[in-house]
Amino acid sequence: MAGGATRKISAASARAHTRKAKQKTSFPLPFGMMKNMIALFGIVILALIYMAIMPPPPKICGSSNGPLITAPRVKLSDGRYLAYKENGVPRDQAKHKFVFIHGFDCVRHDVALLTTTSPELMQSLGIYIVSIDRPGYGESDPHPKRTPKTLALDIEELADQLELGSKFYVIGFSMGGQAVWGLLKYIPHRLAGAILLTPVTNYWWDSFPANLTKQAYYEQLVQDQWTLRIAHYFPWLTYWWNTQKLFPSSSVATGSEDILLEQDRVLMPIFDSYQSEYRARTW
Repeated sequence: MAGGATRKISAASARAHTRKAKQKTSFPLPFGMMKNMIALFGIVILALIYMAIMPPPPKICGSSNGPLITAPRVKLSDGRYLAYKENGVPRDQAKHKFVFIHGFDCVRHDVALLTTTSPELMQSLGIYIVSIDRPGYGESDPHPKRTPKTLALDIEELADQLELGSKFYVIGFSMGGQAVWGLLKYIPHRLAGAILLTPVTNYWWDSFPANLTKQAYYEQLVQDQWTLRIAHYFPWLTYWWNTQKLFPSSSVATGSEDILLEQDRVLMPIFDSYQSEYRARTW
């Protein structure tokens, strides 16, 4: 009896042990397969992040899927095209020749001076203004490797092709002020003068008094403070930051009027009426 009991217990134990062994080996995946799944998951996550932070490919003017070409353009030495618009007196009659560089969310039509300067005054002073579409704006081809120096050389090449002379004036409006700094640095010998109209400030520029830049920086909306931090420290996240919906992004990019002073709000209808003539064609 004792032996039989022992044999029964042993058999039951063996069956239980077998079931446990099967349970242990039926669920876990092989180590190699687990590594492959983790790697695949990581690749998918990285691909989604890449798609979120990279802007879509541009639509080149004149291409099969791009907008039509309506502006005069010069062909640059690297094959890109730069669109422009001429204002004021005819080029060959001008006494003073200006290149106007537009700001953020603007194009060659946005010449701030023309909203407040009469044609009669420009005629009497002999003023000629050529406004450009910066690379990637309006009808100008994008330049993926654009730098302040390349933009300065683009403008110099435009001036040469339009025969503006050995020296010309430049005007930078808002974000266009960044281009003027590049012109002053890289082609100062070509400039008769430089004008900055409400330029965007580089708050990290050492030449500005630290107490002044700090005060000005923190007078901005909080969302704009964060936008500038992202652009300065993590420039590769700029597109994602300005298109994501989780946090408030640039008030300029979203067209918020919270940044405007009361005087600006009075002038905005004048500015909008000037733009309405072409905005439907441009956007």
